[in-house]
Amino acid sequence: MQNHHTYGLLDNINYPEDLRKLSIDQLPEVCKELREDILDEVSINPGHLASSLGTVEITVALHYVFNTPDDRIVWDVGHQAYGHKILTGRRKLFYTNRQLHGIRPFPSPLESPYDTFTCGHASNSISAALGMAVAAKKTGHEDRHIIAVIGDGAMSGGLVFEGLNNVGSTPNDLLIVLNDNDMSIDHAVGGMEKYLLRLDTSETYNRLRFKASQWLYSKGYLNENRRKGIIRLNNAIKSAISRQQNIFEGMNIRYFGPYDGHNVKELVHTFQQLKDMKGPKLLHLHTIKGKGYKPAEKSATIWHAPGKFDVKTGYRIIQDKPNQPPKFQEVFGKTLLELATKNPRIVGVTPAMAPGCSMDIMQKIMPDRVFDVGIAEGHAVTFSGGMAKDGLQPFCNIYSAFAQRAYDNIIHDMAILNLPVVLCLDRAGIVGPDGPTHHGVFDMAALRPIPHLTIASPMNEHELRKLMFTAQLKDKGTFVIRYPRGRGVLTNWQCPLEEIPVGTGRKLRDGSDMAVLSIGPIGNDVEKAIEELEQGKETSIASPVKGKVAHYDMRFLKPLDSRLLKEIALKFKKIITIEDGIKAGGFGSAILEWMNDHNFHPEILRMGIPDEFVEHGTIEQLYQIVGIDIESIKKNILSLL
Repeated sequence: MQNHHTYGLLDNINYPEDLRKLSIDQLPEVCKELREDILDEVSINPGHLASSLGTVEITVALHYVFNTPDDRIVWDVGHQAYGHKILTGRRKLFYTNRQLHGIRPFPSPLESPYDTFTCGHASNSISAALGMAVAAKKTGHEDRHIIAVIGDGAMSGGLVFEGLNNVGSTPNDLLIVLNDNDMSIDHAVGGMEKYLLRLDTSETYNRLRFKASQWLYSKGYLNENRRKGIIRLNNAIKSAISRQQNIFEGMNIRYFGPYDGHNVKELVHTFQQLKDMKGPKLLHLHTIKGKGYKPAEKSATIWHAPGKFDVKTGYRIIQDKPNQPPKFQEVFGKTLLELATKNPRIVGVTPAMAPGCSMDIMQKIMPDRVFDVGIAEGHAVTFSGGMAKDGLQPFCNIYSAFAQRAYDNIIHDMAILNLPVVLCLDRAGIVGPDGPTHHGVFDMAALRPIPHLTIASPMNEHELRKLMFTAQLKDKGTFVIRYPRGRGVLTNWQCPLEEIPVGTGRKLRDGSDMAVLSIGPIGNDVEKAIEELEQGKETSIASPVKGKVAHYDMRFLKPLDSRLLKEIALKFKKIITIEDGIKAGGFGSAILEWMNDHNFHPEILRMGIPDEFVEHGTIEQLYQIVGIDIESIKKNILSLL
């Protein structure tokens, strides 16, 4: 449902050109109205709130000063871009944000020319923006301005340093806006964030230097080569006086700040001054995550994505029903603590997702044994490999879609030595409203070809606990466990911790005519589908399906259970495989290969994600669209019988 509040200024702003018609004195009111609009919308249709409240003034000032979309604003991640969407032609549709066929969850050029690059994973803005800055010079758009907006949390990503290093050595006029709110999703961690907290270059000094350089340029005393030499001399003198080297200026990037990121008029003046300055520059702005909404300012982590809430009272509408099965995340977190209590070698590693993956449960009790490494997935894997090499047993928990960023590290720094790391891939499979950048559908196909890996997926909470127990036993090597976002199926989730022999599946029901092979929690949907068919729900006559359909939970993608597969191959001529992952190269492909290699040739129908990026929507809607929902399973069973 759409909000119908009226706003004096915002109602007349459809695009940034409307914003530019206003006087600078009207901009604080625009910011106030924009903030209220974001709160109204997100309270009813949940999304990422606190980050977008913190960037309202930056967003307004950028679109006011720069000629977007011809000038390019490259957002990092996109959690912070709701104000940007509302000001760029999407206010009337904003109530559909993150809903099926509605506005995309993150900025995307597929939706709007004002969205300049793919958003969703952190730390890519500087590299992408540098590419655009170089392209502008090479394609006759020398006057085009390119701005990268990056939060302090994303500054820990390795790609940022690769990008900054190249920015300092490539001719460009890039402006990097560092939105520093002393937070990432959880409290900022690591040296980079601590460095930003300390960095307090004198505003007066920067202003004087800026004015002096403008005067020297205008008189013709300063050219590009002299400028670089002066900057180097300048930086050396400043470092000597302050006894502190500025990391950005050490890379030949002019540094300005830190300034107040919530003073919109001041921001406009600063952007106007920096707009045509030659060479790369970084503007450091201090902001408050959740700015302008007291509950979000107080608890930015909770209000990062708070769900539905009442704007007036700040009361969050929690929609949990009593006696629900727990989330897989919760079972992971509690089981990890249970295992760590018994096994002193266990340590936890997470790239800035401790609350999201429930590693904060262990972190609270054993803070010295959990390492939140910040947004740095590649490092998380290699760091885990280093600990495993010398005697520890790391559980490294990364969301499946983010683990894509650590592919080389998984191969080079874990698998080659078969190091005892348990790589837990949370949010595996279709994840829902966060859309194509966040669906964890590629992990099985991507990891299956890598030697040494054991790859498993639990059908329910008991299986997750047993797989975690199995993975930390001696000589298990590199062990991958993938599981989805959200609830399992068992309310009595606690069970004894027992070993599951690696590479063993299980037969859940026998049948005479065909077999369905599943991996992971989608097996629960297979069970429902077969039950409904056996109860004759599809027809008024007695069920023609009873006793005909066998179901096997294979558990392991690698190694496959050869004994079980041989039993299946000898008995059935018709097989359905189903997975919550990409069909190309995944679980179904593994079964096809095994059958072919062992000279069996049953008719195999593979169900999984087709060869396309899946949009955003609820998990139920998306399962239906890609054809792995219960109705599709029933239809396919009937078509083969």
